[in-house]
Amino acid sequence: MSISSSGRIVIEIDPQTKRNLYSALTKNGVTLKGWFLECADKYLTETSTEQTDIEGKVITRCTS
Repeated sequence: MSISSSGRIVIEIDPQTKRNLYSALTKNGVTLKGWFLECADKYLTETSTEQTDIEGKVITRCTS
């Protein structure tokens, strides 16, 4: 994974998932950037109290 020094984050997702995400965010009056920043902040602040699943992967929940 390439990490540049710019402030951009680029991910590739399924087109239908993208449409569904934008639709849900729009219904709630939230932008993708705003939602992502809220989720990222929550993820970063909750790392000390993280929960893991049976495989040891961190469980992340983000809601707006």
